[in-house]
Amino acid sequence: MDDCCQSRAIGPMDVFSPDQRSDIMRAVGSVDTEAEMAVRKLVHLLGYRYRLHRKDLPGRPDLAFPGRRKAIFVHGCFWHQHPGCKHAAIPASNVEYWLRKFKRNVARDQSNVAALAEMGWASLVIWECELRDHVHLVGHIKDFLDGL
Repeated sequence: MDDCCQSRAIGPMDVFSPDQRSDIMRAVGSVDTEAEMAVRKLVHLLGYRYRLHRKDLPGRPDLAFPGRRKAIFVHGCFWHQHPGCKHAAIPASNVEYWLRKFKRNVARDQSNVAALAEMGWASLVIWECELRDHVHLVGHIKDFLDGL
């Protein structure tokens, strides 16, 4: 694994006040993230067409390919706790809260993938840190969408 996936802890001192941190966290979006937009652009350049955030599918996949019955989720390493990734560090303050939150997120992700599988859909999770290796990512997406 490359250096992006080494675990590390976030220091105990936050450079923001609690109110500032709250404002920052409130502004974090769940759709149209930078990572998601990068994957959408890449998939479109590869010639694939997709639907966004299908509400009728479990987990509202970031990209859905109805004709292929395939779905792509673009996960942030921090929020979805990418195993072994340095970006998945647990904040040093309020650790119990974060552990519960991350546990719920991971369980929900697993449940959504399982529910899609029960419906006959295949799922691919693309982690934010994987966006750095375009050659690997292109191959991974093509293999998934073309059924290899």
